[in-house]
Amino acid sequence: MWPQASYRSTKQDHEIEVMPGAILNTLRLARAGFVLAQYGVRFVPAGVPVPLPLKIARAATLPIEFLSAPFQKSVPRATRVATALTKLGPSYVKLGQFLATRADVIGPELSADLRHLQDKAEPFSMAEARETVERALGGKLEDHFVEFGPPVAAASIAQVHKAYVLENGIRKAVAVKILRPNIEKRFNRDLDSYYFAAQMIERFYPPARRLKPVAVVDNLKHTTALEMDLRLEAAAISEMAANTTEDDGFRVPAIDWKRTAKRVLTVEWIDGTPISHRETLLAKGFDTSALGQTVLRSFLRHAMRDGFFHADMHQGNLFVDDKGMIVAVDFGIMGRLGLAERRFLAEILHGLITRDYHRAAAIHFEAGYVPPHHTVEEFAQAMRAIGEPIQGRTAEEISMADLLGQLFAYTEVFDMETRPELILLQKSMVIVEGVARDLDPSLNVWVAAEPVAKEWMEANLSPLGRLREAGRGAETIGEVLLKTPALLQNLAQAITGYSEMARSGVRLDEQTIENIASRSKRSRAADVALWIGALSLAVIAVKLFGFF
Repeated sequence: MWPQASYRSTKQDHEIEVMPGAILNTLRLARAGFVLAQYGVRFVPAGVPVPLPLKIARAATLPIEFLSAPFQKSVPRATRVATALTKLGPSYVKLGQFLATRADVIGPELSADLRHLQDKAEPFSMAEARETVERALGGKLEDHFVEFGPPVAAASIAQVHKAYVLENGIRKAVAVKILRPNIEKRFNRDLDSYYFAAQMIERFYPPARRLKPVAVVDNLKHTTALEMDLRLEAAAISEMAANTTEDDGFRVPAIDWKRTAKRVLTVEWIDGTPISHRETLLAKGFDTSALGQTVLRSFLRHAMRDGFFHADMHQGNLFVDDKGMIVAVDFGIMGRLGLAERRFLAEILHGLITRDYHRAAAIHFEAGYVPPHHTVEEFAQAMRAIGEPIQGRTAEEISMADLLGQLFAYTEVFDMETRPELILLQKSMVIVEGVARDLDPSLNVWVAAEPVAKEWMEANLSPLGRLREAGRGAETIGEVLLKTPALLQNLAQAITGYSEMARSGVRLDEQTIENIASRSKRSRAADVALWIGALSLAVIAVKLFGFF
């Protein structure tokens, strides 16, 4: 999987080959364990059985934790894990951001602590920034920018500079994002260790397999690989711009494609108020309650309508311009949802909002998220246990993030496997809810979400939406039916040839019989194709006449 990989695993037998590289991975993980021990961090929730390897690691780090106790008192308990991961480096910061969404794995207390994790880092030098720009764009830095300032923000993967360009004689401010030197090498090394750890967990602790630790690392690898090619970030901005052209209250920066390459991204400079500055927004006359609704609804609309959403919409990446538009920046982490996942999200939200728990449960079974040996009624009971307590409570007491956490807590009870495609969604919903609540502490996220969920369901599950879906299905059916005449012709030739040989008294050898049998199988396939085609066309006809 990776050039440095020293192990091999399959879903069937979770077999691991121990090679010299495994020693390096073990040492890297041991170093991480020692740093975590220094800060008194434990990654196994209270009351959860601890696998033997972790018991051994825990015993080995107890002396370090004991000696570091005085030092730990100087670091607030809630921020210890965030501080430790920041010390370990950029890939651990990204890992922590992922784990913050998995309260079902690491427990609600540690998950809450990880939300303090801020992706901030020391900037690299101006000389390194200049060298990166000149290698990426060619020529001298001054060939592209008339002025190039020091970094204004630095994170684990890249940093941002404010610069100026001349366009048609007009001086214009831009934001220039530059990747850190050698960041790919560092991430690849640490990801190799994560894969090793995930494989070991699946090998030695079978209960964890349903949580798909390797798939979680796969997801982390995929998103960081996309984040390290700034051309892809530019493409993401372009795609979201096209999706949101007619959306009220939300926009994205314009891209400067001439000054964009794999390691350098140049976009419009946003002169806006950070969305975290609520008092400033109020002083400027902006309705912060309306802004909170716009943040939440924009995110849900992008996820459900477009299946493409900004997966890192924290306060540092959102601004309000002079026209009151919310402008999102930093599109390095994006999420995608297929039609099935979008339908799942919309119906879950709508089911909880309208208290239709049976439907909210049924969609889990239809999506294949709950194994069929459980019943819809049992899972509807669990959904009711989540949804009913919010009825009659004030908006301040209702948290979408907490309810999602409760929902994921039921995954073990109902043997539900982790869905990697939903990890980014859950993380993003937690972040977006926090941003919206900071703008309006009394915001009722469920009331705010209802029109978006209803809008999506009317567009996709109404008669017109189902007709469009039937049309998409007809394309596949048409391909099958187009092949049917050839299958029938083969069948007719086989039957005719067999009949002629039988009438003439020809003795059939084994090869001839096998050929006829093979044609017979193809004929049965033709029968099935015709049956599928006829049935599907009948369904389409029913949909056309409006019987749903």
